[in-house]
Amino acid sequence: MSTRRISSVVHVGNIAIGGDNPIRIQSMATTDTNDTEGSVAQAKRIIDAGGELVRFTTQGTREAENMKNISARLKADGYTTPLVADVHFTAHTADVAAQYCEKVRINPGNYVDPGRTFKHLEYTDEEYAEELKKIEAKLVPFLNICKEHHTAIRIGVNHGSLSDRIMSRYGDTPEGIVESCMEFLRICRREHFDDVVISIKASNTVVMVTTVRLLVKTMDQEDMHYPLHLGVTEAGEGEDGRIKSAVGIGALLTEGIGDTIRVSLSEEPECEIPVARKLVDLIPLCTRLRAEAEASIHDDTITLDLSSVSQFSREDWETLQLTAAMAVGALLIDKKATNLVIRLAPMPAAQPNVQSSMFNVQSLSDAILQAARIKFTKTEYISCPGCGRTLYNLQDTIARIKAATSHLVGLKIGIMGCIVNGPGEMADADYGYVGAGRGKISLYKQKVCVEKNIPEEEAVDRLLQLIAEDRKN
Repeated sequence: MSTRRISSVVHVGNIAIGGDNPIRIQSMATTDTNDTEGSVAQAKRIIDAGGELVRFTTQGTREAENMKNISARLKADGYTTPLVADVHFTAHTADVAAQYCEKVRINPGNYVDPGRTFKHLEYTDEEYAEELKKIEAKLVPFLNICKEHHTAIRIGVNHGSLSDRIMSRYGDTPEGIVESCMEFLRICRREHFDDVVISIKASNTVVMVTTVRLLVKTMDQEDMHYPLHLGVTEAGEGEDGRIKSAVGIGALLTEGIGDTIRVSLSEEPECEIPVARKLVDLIPLCTRLRAEAEASIHDDTITLDLSSVSQFSREDWETLQLTAAMAVGALLIDKKATNLVIRLAPMPAAQPNVQSSMFNVQSLSDAILQAARIKFTKTEYISCPGCGRTLYNLQDTIARIKAATSHLVGLKIGIMGCIVNGPGEMADADYGYVGAGRGKISLYKQKVCVEKNIPEEEAVDRLLQLIAEDRKN
């Protein structure tokens, strides 16, 4: 059985994260943050489903200011759940949000550094040190505001939005992702600001798990013990999104790593909460199953025996999926095996309406192997969960693209609501569909934008045409 990593405790409003406290579950609103009524209603749905923190995107000071109204309305209705502001590109917005929210998330990739353009930049050591001073000049006043208002922060690094500065010096590597985080953490420690939660996210489960492990090792070396927020960003929706999240988040949870989690699904945000709750509840079982599965490895095959726990599997296929993915995720990510066999107890004769277990189990094995980047047996979709920045109808668009491309085995398609992570995630995709403005879409081939500002009503057809033309050549 794993031992949970002991982190420091951070107080976010009326909840505590880290230490011996329960693993906290959260989600993010998809409403326009200026829409007070809609934002309050959605926050209530998230909280009623069991969400312990609710995050809102704050593109600018107007949205940050309106967090005051959203908070007041929720409190007036008896909802005291902490609210989190999500900030990208404009450091001043974080200063404003810190006055009205219990926590503010900042992204080191674009807090001071400009948005990622994939340009290679050359720095002398002295010039690089000057860039770090620019970060400190912005970050320290923000930390002082947070101290004054008892506001916690999340330093949230995304693989898809690393700065050109970091990429130029460290490359697209776990070391670069970790250093992007550590630059900010070292400033926090110098300023004696400890109310910090950290996240490192990627849509690629291997990158996510490898990098979080490296972050923990690096923090330990520097005597840092901040709480960790876990998530596989742009996991997608439906079964694939759940399985990918369970592989990545579950791999770390079964190693005792993680103090708060979010399952990022391209669905209504309240749908994320029950999935996250199951992952937390399954930690003891999946930790045991992981050890048994590792002991079973023979001829490059993991045998995951779920016969002793399959009493729930026939009625609750989702729980079975999460259990299997969580139990073997780390073993596959670490390439301890490249094949997976899942065993269930025989189906009771009294359940004739249940689908064939052999078909479902084979499909599940394939999905887990794909989520762990071992073997691709179907199209891979990297789709964001949406937020107030999303510039088109995300769920309808995903459905249209899936319907037209689901037969293209091994193809990776990114479907991103806005430019925050969009261009960066395209480096891990063959094609990308990214919101570029209200009603406008840009199309990518890997990280290269090939068509800009296409009217939304034409964009899906143009993407399909682009794919079809390339496959002819």
